[in-house]
Amino acid sequence: MFLAELALEEREAFLELANLIAAIDGNRSVFEDSILNKYQKEMDLKEYQLKDLTLEEILKKFKSERAKNIVLTELFQLIYADGVFHNQESESIKKIKEHFGFDSNEFSSFKDWIDKIKELSV
Repeated sequence: MFLAELALEEREAFLELANLIAAIDGNRSVFEDSILNKYQKEMDLKEYQLKDLTLEEILKKFKSERAKNIVLTELFQLIYADGVFHNQESESIKKIKEHFGFDSNEFSSFKDWIDKIKELSV
């Protein structure tokens, strides 16, 4: 949706992050694979080779508030793709939220907004 607005380094980092999150529960679903393919096309990174960066290395790439908001918006779409919010995904989102500096109220409002967007797309 907004991924094309990210700088190249941020798009590459997002693709690393999305792949990390999709595999974190030990099982990538066909729904998650479909969204990952969509991300690659949207960001014009069809030929990008994953570098297996750590979560910390990836998160350092996102500096602006806008980039951080885009990342969380798109990650929630990926996380909800298989219809289950796994514990590992929840823990990863918590780490991302803390790294990005979102406070609990701000994050809760953001998550509620994402839930409403998700309902519209069903």
